Amino acid sequence: MKKRVTLIVLDSVGIGALKDAKDFGDAGAHTLGHIYQKTHMAIPNMLSLGLGNIENSLVPASEAPKGCYGRSEEKTRAKDTTSGHWEMAGVIMEPPFRTYPNGFPKSVIEEFEKKTGRGTLGNYVASGTEIIQVLGDEHCRTGKLIVYTSADSVFQIAAHEGVVPLDELYRCCEIARSILMGDELVGRVIARPFTGGNGKYTRTENRRDYAIPPVSETILDSLTESGYTVAGVGKIEDIFCKRGLGLINHTKNNHDGVDATISFLKDGKADFIFTNLVDFDMLYGHRNDAEGYARALEYFDKRLPEIMACMHEGDIMIITADHGCDPTYPGTDHTREYIPIVVWGPSLKGGVSIGTRKTFADIGSSIVEHLTGKPFCVGESFLPLLK
Repeated sequence: MKKRVTLIVLDSVGIGALKDAKDFGDAGAHTLGHIYQKTHMAIPNMLSLGLGNIENSLVPASEAPKGCYGRSEEKTRAKDTTSGHWEMAGVIMEPPFRTYPNGFPKSVIEEFEKKTGRGTLGNYVASGTEIIQVLGDEHCRTGKLIVYTSADSVFQIAAHEGVVPLDELYRCCEIARSILMGDELVGRVIARPFTGGNGKYTRTENRRDYAIPPVSETILDSLTESGYTVAGVGKIEDIFCKRGLGLINHTKNNHDGVDATISFLKDGKADFIFTNLVDFDMLYGHRNDAEGYARALEYFDKRLPEIMACMHEGDIMIITADHGCDPTYPGTDHTREYIPIVVWGPSLKGGVSIGTRKTFADIGSSIVEHLTGKPFCVGESFLPLLK
């Protein structure tokens, strides 16, 4: 009997502040719970699997959950996409990537301007949707690139698609990526194209992320080397620089991400499907839009039975997150939170708690054990609890 794993990352759907959240300015954050308290969203399918049975979930528990459930701490001292995904794939960053709360050093900006041939605007911590409203007109007038960062390890470059063609923006991102290495190592350089005019601008879906390859072996590498086929959906290929991926569908939104996941399940070519659904974070968390976030969760929940219907005996599905981004919390940055873990499979018994895991890497170790019979070398598999 062929075994498969589908890992779905609901980007930024954290489930309560970690013990050290106060060190990150995030004490009291709770992405899932605060959205539910504000909107009373309808997510019956996830609740039936045990999402509400997770400790301190702040959403309704099921009396007889069909899935297994728990949560995890993050061992890496960070709260960003790259660190979160890397850790669940078996790479714990020590130390974490650098952040730039006061903007990037003058030397970095000067080298970037020299190599790109363009001036820059901004260079401070900002919301991506807000900074283009503030600096968009000047950018369109001068052609200077809007550079900004956040509480995460990111160098973000925003440019109007009618002023700086996408190929040129991507070239500038590649230049920034080559600069931000060594002592100035940044987790990701992100292209943030937008359109519009006269102080009213909108980001497009032509975002592109420029990460660095994982600094040690991941479960993607291990499985691929062992002859298993790994499929990446959404920005997974960017996060892992395509390494360890045999099949790729770089979807740009949740709808297409769910479609691609179902397509990979139906064609049967992948042993491990790794999906990131980005809209929760990109469109709603960072924009403090709890109502929009709730609607996106309801949309995924309605489509969850379609995903489950494509799974056979020997398959398991894991629903999780990579960090928090509480839209009700002050500011627009990610929040340092536990992540939920919900596991379901046609042959798994339900109603089992896996407790609070010490590292996201337990997810990856469990995936490898399910497929190969042996856990990964990083993390502790929770698979034995589920059988």
